[in-house]
Parts: sequence; C-alpha cells; structure tokens
Amino acid sequence: MEIKSSLISHSGEKMSLIYREDDPLMNLSGRVLQAVHAFCFCGGKLVVVYAAKKGYWTPPGGGIEPGETYEEAVVREVKEETNMKVLSQRLIGYQDIYEPNRIMRQTRSVCIVEPYGPFVSDPDGDITEIKLIDPADYKKYFDWGEVGERIMERALLLK
Repeated sequence: MEIKSSLISHSGEKMSLIYREDDPLMNLSGRVLQAVHAFCFCGGKLVVVYAAKKGYWTPPGGGIEPGETYEEAVVREVKEETNMKVLSQRLIGYQDIYEPNRIMRQTRSVCIVEPYGPFVSDPDGDITEIKLIDPADYKKYFDWGEVGERIMERALLLK
C-alpha cells in the first residue's frame, strides 16, 4: 500500500509525502525516523489532544528521543500527553515527509489505552486538553485527507 499526498507545513510550505504500510526501519537511508502518532482507543473512544499554542487537535504523538525506539516513543508520548497507559500497540504504517533539506519519517500506530488518573498537564506544556470522541467524528478534529482515512480504517481494523 502506498499513498502519495501532500501537506501544508505550519510555516505555510507545501511538502510531498508518501504513506506506506511496511517496516519503518527499512530503507532509512537519507531519512530521519523522527516522530510518532498514536491512534489511541479507550473504552471504544478515540483519544485526541489539543495544543493551544499550535491551535489544533491531533492524535497523541511527538518526537523520538535519542536511543529510543518508535514503540518506546509511543508509550512515552501517550503518557506525557494524555496520562494514559498503553496496554497494547500495533504499527499501522509510516509516512515520509519531503522537507526542503531532509526526508522525515513518522510512524502511525494504534493503541489500546487506559487512564493512570485524570489528565492534569503535559510536562512539555504543549497539550492543554484531551477528549475521548466517537471515532466516526475524527474529521471534526483533524482531517489528514486520503492518508488519514486509510490510517483510521486500519486503526479500527487492528485495535
């Protein structure tokens, strides 16, 4: 499976991307495995997070730290941004984003989660609100076009 698409960066620049559903550690030459996003389900609801400084909703996620696997990054980011524990996770796919000077690779995973306790705050200060929504309503919060539709379809199948 391969989907070619594009996105508009936060600086307004249009960048190409290619979404794939195989091993994100293959063919890394010239690419940086940089970030993760987790489509998390808690009691059948999809978890979305809001970053007030950025002004948008998204699935939990963020950068991969040095020495960390993408699976470890998913667990850490979900805990930091939602105060939820990852009970299980499966890779959905990844996308390569073609920036002017580099190719950034980002994974997409599906997780089953449960709260450690109430969400108070993100240690990084980025996430200011979390919601558990009906998965059918995700486009009211974020719309990643054809790639997002495929990711959501796979997330619902694999969860």
